[in-house]
Amino acid sequence: MRLPFGFGNKSDFSASSRALQPLWSGNAVSADQDVQGLSDLYSPDKASESHVYDIVDVLLDMGKITERQQAEIRSRQKANPSRDGGDLAAETCRLGMGDILAAKAQLYDMEFRHITADDVDPKAFEMLDIDYIRDSYVCPIAKEEGVLIVATSEPANVFAIEDVKRQTQMDVRAVVCSREDIEAVCDSLQQVEKVDYSLDEIISDMTDVEVVQDEEEESEDLERMAGQSPVIKFVNYVISNAIREGASDIHIEPKSKSMRTRYRIDGVLFEMMQSPLKMHPAIVSRIKIMANLDISERRLPQDGKISVIVGGREIDLRVSTLPTSHGEKVVIRVLDSKSILRGLDQLGMEPDAMATFAEQVAMPHGIMLVTGPTGSGKSTTLYTALSQMDGDKLNISTVEDPVEYELDFCNQVQANEKIGLTFAAALRSLLRQDPDVIMVGEIRDNETARIAVQAALTGHLVLSTLHTNDAASSITRLVNIGIEAYLIAASLNGVLAQRLVRRICPHCKEPYEVAKQMRRYVEKTGLPAQELVHGRGCDQCRGSGYLGRVGIYEFLVIDDTFRDLISEDPSVSNMRKVFHESGCKSLFDDGMIKVKQGLTTLEEVLRVTEVYGRNEAEAFVENIE
Repeated sequence: MRLPFGFGNKSDFSASSRALQPLWSGNAVSADQDVQGLSDLYSPDKASESHVYDIVDVLLDMGKITERQQAEIRSRQKANPSRDGGDLAAETCRLGMGDILAAKAQLYDMEFRHITADDVDPKAFEMLDIDYIRDSYVCPIAKEEGVLIVATSEPANVFAIEDVKRQTQMDVRAVVCSREDIEAVCDSLQQVEKVDYSLDEIISDMTDVEVVQDEEEESEDLERMAGQSPVIKFVNYVISNAIREGASDIHIEPKSKSMRTRYRIDGVLFEMMQSPLKMHPAIVSRIKIMANLDISERRLPQDGKISVIVGGREIDLRVSTLPTSHGEKVVIRVLDSKSILRGLDQLGMEPDAMATFAEQVAMPHGIMLVTGPTGSGKSTTLYTALSQMDGDKLNISTVEDPVEYELDFCNQVQANEKIGLTFAAALRSLLRQDPDVIMVGEIRDNETARIAVQAALTGHLVLSTLHTNDAASSITRLVNIGIEAYLIAASLNGVLAQRLVRRICPHCKEPYEVAKQMRRYVEKTGLPAQELVHGRGCDQCRGSGYLGRVGIYEFLVIDDTFRDLISEDPSVSNMRKVFHESGCKSLFDDGMIKVKQGLTTLEEVLRVTEVYGRNEAEAFVENIE
């Protein structure tokens, strides 16, 4: 007899035929016999049940979690079968969303990217309705050889990808990015209603606005002039255009014969327009009215705040006026809270520095300092660190002057020295509010520094900023403020120094020949001279060759070696010597990594690292020889 497939010998067949007999014979058997017969064919072994490779396994393979953490996550999965493994891993191991998304991308064999509006082809973006993009978190970013490239924050949602294929009638390839990236792209590319007037028409209309510039001028007249339509149009244009251009500051400056308007974009001021000087008083008065300032006071500086909606999102503006020889200068700081709520992986840190920083902000107590000059991105780094914390389980409080960005996950206190609410006074009060994490906008004096140290030594995590040139000099700065060296050694966990360098414009990036006086320098630092790129200059970057900025960092972790050194000799020279001997990357070293990656240029790194100015590059070559 021919044996059925899968049975190796006659005895096997005999046993199985008896088991199958109730199925094909007419003999009556009991249900128990039936089950017993079938069990001879297949008996499940619980120990041999297969395990589906999932995101937790990917995180283990990537080195993001340990085997012990994996076991803990598995245990929580059994107790909560409906919970996503990635969410449980993020909670259990304090992983950032960037790590989770990178793991999901690897699990589904996709590429993980950080995207910005500059990376998106507007024609591809317009293939889907913006409301659909916001709801589905599937964003078209490019078209390559007949294939539509889309970014999604939910790689497992194959139905959304199929729906995009149906709507666009194109083949689709998906990459993975964060929800924040997609929302930021939508905000940037959202079509804003076009105004039906041009700047030339506004200025032409405003030449008819007569403003008497007299010291005894009545405030009612200024308010009436500031309320006239051309003035409102001009101010609205200046503000909305600055936001669209990505400016961080607006400067309105009266000169001897004209009024100059400049935008600070990527850390550099660009002159946008010059207008008749007679417009200036009405323009300033309009801005003061918007900021609830005293329009009749032109002899003293004033500060205020404005909230506007541009491109469907709310933007805060901080206004500062200053009397000058030709009239009041106005500076408007543009504060967009969405621009700061990023993951740690989007700050531009190298993986080792990012991992170290994540460990430091996860400490239960101690002081973590971020240092650098004004405009170096210190607040963004601290806010990003706070956003990674669990605001539901932790009492997170800040003391700032001023409160630049309003955050829902923490309690923010506005310092006001005029009424006695200084950093020190507010910090002292916060310690009676049962805090877990405290962010101090800046350590400026001995009293604030001393209270911060006391808070760190009594079980609180304190985050703050300090104005120093590098990480190593921060310890000396605290000593100069008046804090004893042994207290610094006991309370300080780490110091992060940072700068912002301009990114090379992706629209006009090209290889270039390094200048003659820089060639030897490039060779000495090991940079591949034939692979260096720069921005040629185009309309997208206003001819500068740069578009956007990226951070460069140096991290000083206070271990036992540094604690002993602080107690013995906390001088700047000694601290810097040991820092470099320890093998830690300096700001300059990190900048060179960004140059090798094609993110920025050598000249830009030299410009912001201060120690090596652009004109001193050749002298530096001589020194390292």
